[in-house]
Amino acid sequence: MRAEQERLNQQLLETAQRVQKSEAQMTLIESRRGELEAQERKVRASLAERRDQIAKLLAAMQRMGRNPPPVIVTRREDALAMVRSAMLLARAFPELKNEAEELSGKLNELVRVMADIRSESERLRSEKERYQEAKSWLASLMESKRRTLAERQRELEEVRRVATAISKSVSDLSDLITRLDRTVAEKTGLGDYEAEMRKQSAEATAPRSDGAGQAGTAPPSETRLAAPHAPQPAVALEPRGPLTGNPGRMKPAIPFHQAKARLPLPAQGKRVIAYGDKTQYGSTSKGIVIETRHGAQITAPCDGWVVYAGEFRSYGQLLIINAGDGYHVLLAGLSHIDVQVGQFVLAAEPVGTMAPEPPGKTQDSAPVLYVEFRKEGRPIDPDPWWFEDPQKVQG
Repeated sequence: MRAEQERLNQQLLETAQRVQKSEAQMTLIESRRGELEAQERKVRASLAERRDQIAKLLAAMQRMGRNPPPVIVTRREDALAMVRSAMLLARAFPELKNEAEELSGKLNELVRVMADIRSESERLRSEKERYQEAKSWLASLMESKRRTLAERQRELEEVRRVATAISKSVSDLSDLITRLDRTVAEKTGLGDYEAEMRKQSAEATAPRSDGAGQAGTAPPSETRLAAPHAPQPAVALEPRGPLTGNPGRMKPAIPFHQAKARLPLPAQGKRVIAYGDKTQYGSTSKGIVIETRHGAQITAPCDGWVVYAGEFRSYGQLLIINAGDGYHVLLAGLSHIDVQVGQFVLAAEPVGTMAPEPPGKTQDSAPVLYVEFRKEGRPIDPDPWWFEDPQKVQG
């Protein structure tokens, strides 16, 4: 059963990554195609502005073709006609030649741009097929994940019921988080993890009384190396690398404060507001805002326990993850949330989606995801924690 859970989680992580990479590719292709379409409109507009000039050029060429100068001089009139034609051509031909070459260049440019647009459209069609295939497989995996949680359904349902009641009785987000933490900690592994973190913190700050430095006592470094039950790291810590670990883990791979420069951004898109920026309402942003595609896949930025998933005041659909040791991650602006209160999620695990594209051709703005990190209830700058894929978020 444990091996099956690990396999399922690994497939979830890999497939969610495929979906997000496909989203990035579609955005890139659409951007290139948009630039080409703008170029096509510019060339067509240039040709339209010169329509009269082009018509005169073509008419002159046709007249010359219908009434060319005589090739053989048999009469005096032929000679005069040839001289007059030669004089006219001497003046007109350079201008006609230049105009014809310019027109030919514009037409060739238009043909090339139209061919590039067709090529990008074909690439987009192929990418959409891959995207839909990955999305379908991801939906199947998530349904399998829900079935694995069936044995805990009664427990999770009780936690969800209490969380819903609490959310209706409070108006302050900090109060909501505090009360939800207690509820989830009582019912899940969050309580044990918090106790473990408190114990480690106490041991780290407690004065040493093991007689270190006395004669016959091994140096502290040697003692630690010889300890047979020293805790092993649950995650590979690569310099500036992403967070990786056992996909079957049921607690954070490493403490949150050690995960700087290793957490995955939750969405593909463009960062439109950074932490500390002024918002349109004149206040200072306590998090970051990412503009995403319609229907974009959202993933968990970190390991942790879901303490809230649902509507809350002006936040709309709100997801709150307790990462342990006083850290929380808030995601707001989702259209649909796929995880439950009390559930443990892995970094990069799919947790929800953004609003789908509205029917018909509209000019509605793209959906935006709000991401906020908190430490002991206070918003903090999330930037030091991100392992940024250059293709994932621009801006």
